[in-house]
Amino acid sequence: MSLEVAPGGFPSADSDYDVRFLYVRPRDWYLSVDVEKKPDVIEVPITDELDVSGWDIRKALTLLKKSNPPLLEWLNSPIIYRQSVNITDRLRKLLPDYYSPVACFHHYLNMAQGNFKEYLKGDIVWVKKYFYVLRPVLAIRWIEACEEIVPMTLGELIEKTILDGELKATIADLIQRKQSGAELDRGPAIPRLSEFIKDELRRLGNKKLKDHRHKGTSDKLNEVFRSSLLDAWGAG
Repeated sequence: MSLEVAPGGFPSADSDYDVRFLYVRPRDWYLSVDVEKKPDVIEVPITDELDVSGWDIRKALTLLKKSNPPLLEWLNSPIIYRQSVNITDRLRKLLPDYYSPVACFHHYLNMAQGNFKEYLKGDIVWVKKYFYVLRPVLAIRWIEACEEIVPMTLGELIEKTILDGELKATIADLIQRKQSGAELDRGPAIPRLSEFIKDELRRLGNKKLKDHRHKGTSDKLNEVFRSSLLDAWGAG
C-alpha cells in the first residue's frame, strides 16, 4: 500500500513528490527472535524530485495505537498511487478507536512552537516557513472545533478554522506566491500573519485539554497485523 502526501498540504511549482507507504516483509523477517531490533523503515535518497519513505506494517500499527499524526495524515491522503484495499480498509476502520485529540494537539503544538522559534522570530524571517507554523496551528484549531481527524489540505483547514477575512486574504496571497514559484526565502515578516501566529501560540501554550484517552486496545491491532500478513503472503 502506498500513499502520496503533498508537502504539508500546500504544493507549489517547485515542490517535490512526497511518497509515503506501508509495507509487509517476507514471513521469516517477523518469525525471528530479534525482530524488535530489525530496521522497520525504508528511506530512499531524494532524487529527481522524489522523496520516498515507508514504514513496516508492524511499526505502523504500533504508532496507530499512539494516535501518531503523520500516520493519520497518510491514511487520509487525498492522493493515493496504489493500495491493497483489504489492508487499507482495515486500518481506516480502526481510526475512530485510536484517534486521540490530546496526542495530536501536543504533536502539532510542539511542531508549531519549534518551527516558530527556528524560522519566524524577528523582523526578518524565512517567509516560506510561515506554512510550517501555520498548518499545525490551524490543525489544532480544527481539533478544537471538530471531532474528525485533521485533514491533509491547507485549504480545508483555512476554510473551517479562520473567519477573519483579512487574515484569509493574507494567507491566500502567500499561497499564490508560493504556487507561482516566487522566491520565499529570508525577507520581512508579514505583520498580520505573525500577529495571528503569536497570539495563537500564546493561547494554545496555556490551554489544558481534557485527557480522554482513546479506547483502542492491542487486540484489534494484532488482528489487523495478522490478517495483513496473510493477505500479503497468501493463505499458503
